[in-house]
Amino acid sequence: MLAAAPRLGRRPVWAAVVVLVAAFAVAPVLLSHDVYSYLDYARLGVVHGLDPYVHPPSAAPSDPVYAEVEWTEATSAYGPLFTLATYPLAWLGVGAGIAALKVAAALSVLGLAALAGRLAAWRGADPARAVAFVGLNPLVLVHVVGGAHNDGLAMLLAMAGVAALLAARPASAGAALVAAAAVKASAAFLAPFAVMASLRQRLVADSATNLCRGGISGTGALVRLLAGALAAGLTIAVAAWLAFGWDWVGGFGLAGENQGRTSHMAIPVTVARLAGVDADPVRAVAAILYAALAAGLLAWTWRGGDWVRAAGWAALGLLLATAWLLPWYLVWVVPLAAISRDRPLQLLTLALTAYQLGARIPL
Repeated sequence: MLAAAPRLGRRPVWAAVVVLVAAFAVAPVLLSHDVYSYLDYARLGVVHGLDPYVHPPSAAPSDPVYAEVEWTEATSAYGPLFTLATYPLAWLGVGAGIAALKVAAALSVLGLAALAGRLAAWRGADPARAVAFVGLNPLVLVHVVGGAHNDGLAMLLAMAGVAALLAARPASAGAALVAAAAVKASAAFLAPFAVMASLRQRLVADSATNLCRGGISGTGALVRLLAGALAAGLTIAVAAWLAFGWDWVGGFGLAGENQGRTSHMAIPVTVARLAGVDADPVRAVAAILYAALAAGLLAWTWRGGDWVRAAGWAALGLLLATAWLLPWYLVWVVPLAAISRDRPLQLLTLALTAYQLGARIPL
């Protein structure tokens, strides 16, 4: 349907997206129990009076959701904005709480598809194809909607930041990007490209102002981007401090600890396994190559390259380099690839989808 989307038009594509997203939203939780951890952390805080950034689920084994939690000894690795947003769910029953999280995941994917369609139109790409690229991706449907992972919400906020910056609303963009990282730290990969694009926009604008007005500098997009980010960051930090003290800061450290683990189908781990060598050197080489890629992409953006395309390649590179690759992580790159106007990026994203599809969805 992706290839036929431009001929079919928006209505048939949207009909298919809505039907499939709704179907996976009402299905049982699929292939991962992380969503039960989301609810358990909320119940730790609200019902049991325990800080989820200090106490793991095993601190309250009598809780009715505990039996479904897989990572029973892990404290929360999620951002404080997400944790606080889930607290009201603690007053619901387990079934209602999980249903609410599945609805939130479904709405996040629908929002991502809608944003992709709008941004694609702004950028001269086909909006129906962009909607299909996001909303009909099988990993997004099965894992983000079916598994109710919060990566969809984090990327919805991140893409709202992309939309705001493209619409010349840098303060809103900064706030949205900070909010995305405060849901899940992985969304922060977009921030350097937004900053670089804003910095270049300011320098270009200031250069034109200097030529036309004898050296009077304009305020530029960068100042407003940083002001919006600072305002959102301070607001979230104060709310998180009131709820958790400074313990929530450790959650971002725990998110980074995932790189100390390996998943069987991560690309560096797979390469090491096929080559019959130890995984650690391959992981180190992958990290070095990704650092070089990110630096090159930022330099390209500085020279006037399309920062959205650069961010898309950075997301894909991160997925290829990480030793801890899970199928729902593909939602980090899918919406950026959808609006990128970059065919190699889109084809490689589809190839990685196919690779994870065969490995991660039992057929």
